[in-house]
Amino acid sequence: MSLKGAAAVVGIAELAPQRYTGEATILDLLSQVAGDALDDAGFSREQVDGLIVHPIGGVPGFVPATVAEYIGLQPTFAEVVDLGGATGAGMVWRAAAAIQSGMCTSCLCLTGTRRRGQPGQARQAPKATERSRPRSLQPKRDRSPAAEFDMPYGMIGANVGYAMIANRYKHEYGLKDTQRAKIAVDQRRNANINPAAIFHQETLTLDEVLDSEVICDPLHMLEIVMPAAGAAALLVTAADRVPDSKQKPAWLLGAGESVPHSSFAQAPSLDATGVGIASRAAFKQAGIEPKDIGLASLYDCYTIMVMLTLEEVGFCGRGEAGDFVESHDLTWRGDFPLNTHGGQLSFGQPGMAGGMSHVTEAARQIQGRAGDRQIPGLELAYAHGNGGIIAEQAGLVFGASR
Repeated sequence: MSLKGAAAVVGIAELAPQRYTGEATILDLLSQVAGDALDDAGFSREQVDGLIVHPIGGVPGFVPATVAEYIGLQPTFAEVVDLGGATGAGMVWRAAAAIQSGMCTSCLCLTGTRRRGQPGQARQAPKATERSRPRSLQPKRDRSPAAEFDMPYGMIGANVGYAMIANRYKHEYGLKDTQRAKIAVDQRRNANINPAAIFHQETLTLDEVLDSEVICDPLHMLEIVMPAAGAAALLVTAADRVPDSKQKPAWLLGAGESVPHSSFAQAPSLDATGVGIASRAAFKQAGIEPKDIGLASLYDCYTIMVMLTLEEVGFCGRGEAGDFVESHDLTWRGDFPLNTHGGQLSFGQPGMAGGMSHVTEAARQIQGRAGDRQIPGLELAYAHGNGGIIAEQAGLVFGASR
C-alpha cells in the first residue's frame, strides 16, 4: 500500500544548534519544540493523537508515555524509532502509515539532544569501578559482531569507518581532496544565509578545509561534523486535516528504508549500500525519478557520505560524484541545491535533531518558508537519513502538490 498523499507535514519547529544546553533536560527541549510545532501549525494539543520519539538517555523505559505525560498529550498511537541519523526520516513515514491505518490523525515527531558540559570542564571519575561492583550489577558482555570483528582491530567510532570509505573511493575512482572539500565550502555558504546555523557568521574556503587538521586520513577536521545540542519537531497530519493548518502542506509522496547491517565489518558492500535501496523505494512510491528533484537534503556527517549518497540515489553515476560536485553550484541559488540549511557540517549536528534537520529543511523549502535561501518554484525535495556507518538508511520524497 502506498503512502503517497496520505499525510503531510504542516508544523515545523527547531531550536538553533548550540554547543551546550546548561541545565535544560531533554524533556525540556522536546517540550519546547513540541509546543512550537503545534503553534506553527495552529493545532491544539487536543488535536494531536500520535507521538513518535527516540530512545532517551536517563529514561530507561516507557519513553513515549513519559514524553506524552510531560508535554500534555494522550496519544492513541505511540512509537519509539531507533535508527541513528535516519531516525528523523524514519519517524515521518511511520507517522504517515499510522495515520493511513487509522491509528491517529495528527502525529508529533520529536527529536533532541542535550549537552550539559562546558568547555574545559573535567568529567568526574565514576564512583565505582566495574571490578568493585557486585557481579549481578556488572554490565553484560557485548557479544555483537561489532564487538568481535570491529573494535578489537581499532574500528572504534565513526571517523575510522568513514575514512576507510573515503580511502576506498579514492583508490577506486581517483577522488580529489578538493572535491570533497567543495561540499563543505558550498554548504557553509548556505549556512551563511541561515540565521539558525551554528556557523552562520563564519565563512569557509577550500584552503581552510584542506589546511585543517587531518583527523583520520584522508578526512580533515572541517569535513567532519561538530557535535552540538538542540531539538526539532514535525507535526504530520492526515490529508483531511490539512485545511485546519495555518501553513501550506509538505506532502509525503514516497518513502523507503533499508537496514542491511550494523557492524561495519558486516557491510555487504561499501559502494552499493542501503542508501540506494531506500531511495529507489521512495522514488517508485512517489512515481518520480531523481532528475525531478529540486532539492537534495542529504545526510552529511562526513563529506564522503554526501559523495556516496549522490551516486546511490541516482543524481550521478558510479564514480562520478567528484566531477559532479566540482561542476555544479550546490548552494541554494545554484543549479543543484544541496543541504540549503547548511547541512550538519555547517548548520550543526545536534544529535538526533541533526538528522531531522534534513527533513525539516526539505519540508520548509516545499512550504516556501526558507527565507533568503528559498529555492524559487520548488516542487519536489528528497530528504535522506543515515545511521551508524552506512548502516540504517531512510529516504523521503516531499511534494508541494498531492
